[in-house]
Amino acid sequence: MNKLNIPKAIGAGIAGTIVMTIMTMVAPMMGMPEMNIPAMLADFMGFPVVVGWIAHFMIGTVLALIYVYAFIGKLPGAPWLQGALYGLFPWFLAQIMVNPMMGAGVFAVNTPAPMMMVMGSLIGHLVYGTVVGLVYGGNARQPIPVSQH
Repeated sequence: MNKLNIPKAIGAGIAGTIVMTIMTMVAPMMGMPEMNIPAMLADFMGFPVVVGWIAHFMIGTVLALIYVYAFIGKLPGAPWLQGALYGLFPWFLAQIMVNPMMGAGVFAVNTPAPMMMVMGSLIGHLVYGTVVGLVYGGNARQPIPVSQH
């Protein structure tokens, strides 16, 4: 029997979220629109930005757990590629569910630069997934030692 490596999945989610967050902080320096995810989440929920930060990392961790539980080993390629491909899943959900809930519209049509927002989100989610795949590695489940007596 096998089990999920939950601590490793949590670490992968935190690592992926950190790298994605750093990317959103430097994106405006490269001509991309500002994407302050913790501030957007806090504003949406009506709470201080610290709650947005907590929510941002909780979402990143839950998405990594979903990856490990439901997607790893079912996607082609090396762990980094499996993670990158998985990154398309939360990106698409963000475009069709999260953006409209936040007032940006489907595929950010209600923003000043929809294509830039969509592409920035795509790059961020691909990087998030790649980091999650690299940190977690290639095995979804670790063997449970079985007594041989």
